[in-house]
Amino acid sequence: MTRLQTTELIIDVPGRDDGRPLSLNIEPGQVWGVLGPNGAGKTTLMHTLAGLRAPRSGEVLLDGQPLLALKRRQIARHLGLVFQERQDGFPATVLETALIGRHPFLSSWQMESADDLALARRALTRLDVAHLADRLVSTLSGGERQRVAIATVLTQSPAIWLADEPTNHLDLHHQIAVMELLTEEAVNGRAVFMCLHDLNLAARWCNHVLLLYPDGEACWGPAQQMLVPEALESLYGQRLATTELDGAPVFVPVR
Repeated sequence: MTRLQTTELIIDVPGRDDGRPLSLNIEPGQVWGVLGPNGAGKTTLMHTLAGLRAPRSGEVLLDGQPLLALKRRQIARHLGLVFQERQDGFPATVLETALIGRHPFLSSWQMESADDLALARRALTRLDVAHLADRLVSTLSGGERQRVAIATVLTQSPAIWLADEPTNHLDLHHQIAVMELLTEEAVNGRAVFMCLHDLNLAARWCNHVLLLYPDGEACWGPAQQMLVPEALESLYGQRLATTELDGAPVFVPVR
């Protein structure tokens, strides 16, 4: 089973001191929520874990191998990344975009197979965008684009999901649908590591939490230990009221 680890990792945030080194074990079946205010380095951490950005020090290991020593195709066969924002590089339909998820498994000039096509169509159905299969991605709303992006990673079928604000642009119904999908991925033996702004989504769906502070400090552990008012009020500089619903805490900002 594929595992992602960080060893004394310090992400490279310009103008910031080193902060606390991160030594994390991201295991199959875990759903991690990364919480922190704007500027805390959540996206930088996500890009570092994906091998798109070098750390200031320490390293990221994929199944015990240094991530930066692996080829991009090797990494893409195990790690799937949902970006917070994306640019349309060239005109492509929704179905063509979803099929990009199969590219790490194809040779340079190999065409997608019928199985690849079926996998992509199932992913589009799962994200409620199958009816948009022939539309250009550039014509979609922000929420539709986000669901296509998640469908593309679902088509890739990675062992580890790295999702930067996966519920970005989504309405309430689709936020819950995406969180359910990611939880199902973990139940099926994959690992999910995602940045979130919504404390209540983290409280309901995550079993591990990493708190990132703007000065580089951090703490992490099981969700029930991390999601306590004292820690979260310090993290955001915001008073919170809390209650409980269906066994999970609910946080509400107060004046």
